[in-house]
Amino acid sequence: MMARSNGLQLPGPCPPLPTRARTDAQSTELSTSRTHSTQDETLELHRGTPAYGGEQLAAPPFQGRQALARIVRLVMVLRDWASKSLQEEQQRPDPFLERFQGPELQTVPADAISGPEDEEAEEKTKKKKWQSFVVDPARDWYYRWLAVIAVPVLYNWCLLVARACFSDLQKTYVVLWLVLDYISDCIYIGDIVIRLRTGFLEQGLLVKDLKKLRDNYIYTLQFKLDVLSILPTDLAYFAVGLHHPELRFNRLLHFSRMFEFFDRTETRTSYPNIFRISNLVLYILVIIHWNACIYYAISKAIGFGEDSWVYPNVTDPEYGYLTREYVYCLYWSTLTLTTIGETPPPVRDEEYLFVIFDFLIGVLIFATIVGNVGSMISNMNATRAEFQAKIDAIKHYMQFRKVSKDMETKVIKWFDYLWTNKKAVDEREVLKSLPDKLRAEIAINVHLETLKKVRIFQDCEAGLLVELVLKLRPQVFSPGDYICRKGDIGKEMYIIKEGKLAVVADDGTTQYALLTAGGCFGEISILNIKGSKMGNRRTANIRSLGYSDLFCLSKEDLMEVVTEYPDAKKVLEERGREILIKEGLLDESAEEESMEGKSVEEKLDRLTLNLDTLHTRLGRLLTEYSDAQMKLKQRITVLESQMRQQDLEDFFSDSSDSLSEVGGEATPAGL
Repeated sequence: MMARSNGLQLPGPCPPLPTRARTDAQSTELSTSRTHSTQDETLELHRGTPAYGGEQLAAPPFQGRQALARIVRLVMVLRDWASKSLQEEQQRPDPFLERFQGPELQTVPADAISGPEDEEAEEKTKKKKWQSFVVDPARDWYYRWLAVIAVPVLYNWCLLVARACFSDLQKTYVVLWLVLDYISDCIYIGDIVIRLRTGFLEQGLLVKDLKKLRDNYIYTLQFKLDVLSILPTDLAYFAVGLHHPELRFNRLLHFSRMFEFFDRTETRTSYPNIFRISNLVLYILVIIHWNACIYYAISKAIGFGEDSWVYPNVTDPEYGYLTREYVYCLYWSTLTLTTIGETPPPVRDEEYLFVIFDFLIGVLIFATIVGNVGSMISNMNATRAEFQAKIDAIKHYMQFRKVSKDMETKVIKWFDYLWTNKKAVDEREVLKSLPDKLRAEIAINVHLETLKKVRIFQDCEAGLLVELVLKLRPQVFSPGDYICRKGDIGKEMYIIKEGKLAVVADDGTTQYALLTAGGCFGEISILNIKGSKMGNRRTANIRSLGYSDLFCLSKEDLMEVVTEYPDAKKVLEERGREILIKEGLLDESAEEESMEGKSVEEKLDRLTLNLDTLHTRLGRLLTEYSDAQMKLKQRITVLESQMRQQDLEDFFSDSSDSLSEVGGEATPAGL
């Protein structure tokens, strides 16, 4: 046992490792205390003295075991600390992204709700969890399960036919085959259970009703195939013996799960073309493998060495062992299905039919290979071909218009820079099929480091960030290019993504300032700041020192966005006003007049807003009045109908009474 005193840990045997998960607070305390104790124990090991009172241990073997236990505890503490630190780093969200994306749904772990519970309550909780257990097909767990179930499916498809045809293969490893067969059967049964609890989407939500899930699976063809694939046909082993694996051919009916795994992998992988080629090669190898096994089975049925077409006589030592049998058949199958030929001609009619069938399959396989590989290669080079077509078109144009060699070299270098740095793809064209929300999220994640450095984005609202990001257009400038010149009319503002820009004098060489990634400029001339002596013209010359990647935002797009977000407009105007004051380009008297005019405009805007509010309220009152009037008319109509019905009932009752009286008077007179 272990005792603790003053933060130290007495030497003793290693305690059993905990089996239940701890909460974050408990694990922090334990890891802290263990760290102190293990540090002291490590020092003791270096000194070779015990922790208390110089008491010597009983025997050297025990001391060795104790030292090993301490080392194990130290390794466990370090591992827990590293995993916890890594988990905290992975779970710590970026504040910039968090502000844009908003709070996500937090799932409370099961061990976070700590407290002593009875075993019965825990068992009930486990039963409830199992009863409500539903597999989400969009989760990673489902994909991993597909990978697991694909292994026994591929095993059955490859080895069952080989074991059925090559009897030596079956007899040599019969115990191994039995173990693998029944492991695959257990996985098949587990897959059926998983399918019974696999959810599906209905109106965009995951269905978790177990009855609906069962009905959705049971009434399909796949359920019937899955049930047929686990029928215990191998019970016939008791009658015919263990060396008849063809009895398990019904296991091949579970093939759909392997195809589903391949489809999902093709969607998830970052290299879909390579995966498609590998998948095609796998299919071809399986077909060649099956054809080789069938060729050996036909040779066995006809008789080994009966003619030149079948497999040679197995009594020959050169052809009598398993490896040569399979390799020879695989070689014959490959030559036949690839239509290469150079195989012995068939002799019997059944041999001719089999070779004809193989040639037809071989032609289809060859056509499939050529078609698929050709389309894959063309898809892989589609981007390069499109980019090269643009370059060729511009080259032809410059040659036709007799553009100077220097300009032609500059254009070609610009294109080379785009292709070398993987910037030739039109992002808008690629992402146009996505909704605006996803496009904004991708743009923010891709350009996160740049956007975080931009001051106007650091405190802006999430909606403004979305609007601005969707309107940014990337542009690339060559070395020495002027982004803007002093006195030009400003139509865009720029945000620097990569590269360095210089604020230069009119001579183009004297540098006043250096702009780097995250800086923005050009907003002064497009904001129409009141009192600016330059108006809407550029106030400085800005030149690219090397290749520079910028984001461009046009004046129309910026005004359209900041109209809905006046706070961001104020921030931009204040920043521009500070720059103009520093450069002496702000006329304060004109600014005051503009402020007075602005105050009048604000009053008019306020009056317009109040008038709109009154119109809204009046419309609401008119709607309520019309609704009340309609209800009153309906009530009056109902009352009128009730009164008419009452009058009719009174009239009929009075007439019936008068008729009865007249009949009573006429009866005595007749008598």
